[in-house]
Amino acid sequence: MNPFEIGIVGGTGGIGRWFAAFFASEGYPVHVVGRRTDLTLRDLAERCRVVIVAVPIGVTREVIHRVGPLLDPDALLMDLTSFKAAPVRAMLDASTADVIGCHPLFGPDVPSLKGQNVAICPARGERWLPWLRDLLEKNGARIVETTPERHDRMMALVQALNHLDTIALGLTLREAGVSPADLDPFTTPIFRMKAAIVEKVFGASPRLYAELIAGNPYTEELLSIYETQLARLRDLLARKDIDGLAAALNPGKESP
Repeated sequence: MNPFEIGIVGGTGGIGRWFAAFFASEGYPVHVVGRRTDLTLRDLAERCRVVIVAVPIGVTREVIHRVGPLLDPDALLMDLTSFKAAPVRAMLDASTADVIGCHPLFGPDVPSLKGQNVAICPARGERWLPWLRDLLEKNGARIVETTPERHDRMMALVQALNHLDTIALGLTLREAGVSPADLDPFTTPIFRMKAAIVEKVFGASPRLYAELIAGNPYTEELLSIYETQLARLRDLLARKDIDGLAAALNPGKESP
C-alpha cells in the first residue's frame, strides 16, 4: 500500500474519474468529492497529501479558493484543467502547499497513459515533482514541462482555434441545408473523419468547447491571423487565381 492518500475534487466524472481509477490502479487510496458525495472539501484536505482539482473550467478558481486554504504546506495542490495560467495563479494565492498545474492532453475515453501527452507546470516547491513525473513516465506518458503562459498560448492553437474551425464547418454544413443522409454518398474518408469530429463537438458539451475557445487569453490574437488568411484566400478565389492559391499552400514550390 502506498503511504499517502489522494483526493480528487470532481472525481465522479470525466477526466477526474479517469485519474481516480488510474491512481487507484497504482495502489493509492483515492477519495473523491462531487456534487453528490458525502465527503467534504475539508474531509479531503485532512485525509489527503495530494489534492487534485478536476472540475469544469468555469468553477475551477472558485473551487481552488475553497480547498486551497485547507491544505498543509507539505501537501500538493494540482489541477487538471485545460488552462494553466489562471488556475496556477489561483492555487498559489489560495494555499501554502506545493503547486503543480497539470493538463492531460487526452480525454477520458483513452485506455491508458501510454503514448499520451501530459503538460505539467511546476509552480511552487520541488518535493512532489519527481513523484508525479516518475508516475506518469512509468505508465508511458509523454511529459512536456512548460510555463503556464506558454501552455495557454499553445492551447490557443491546439484547442481554441482548432475547435473554432470545427464549429465554423459545422455551422456551414447546417446552413447549407444538406442533410447528412443526402451528403453521405458523396463523402470522402477525410471528410467523414471531419464530420465525426463536428458531430462530437456539437453533440458533447457545448459549454466546454465555448469555454475552451472564449476563455483562452490568446484566442483573439490567433483569430486575427486566421481572419487575415481567410480574407487573403477569398481574394485569390474571387480572382480565380489558381497559381496564387497553389503558391499560398506551398510558397517554395513552383506551379507545374
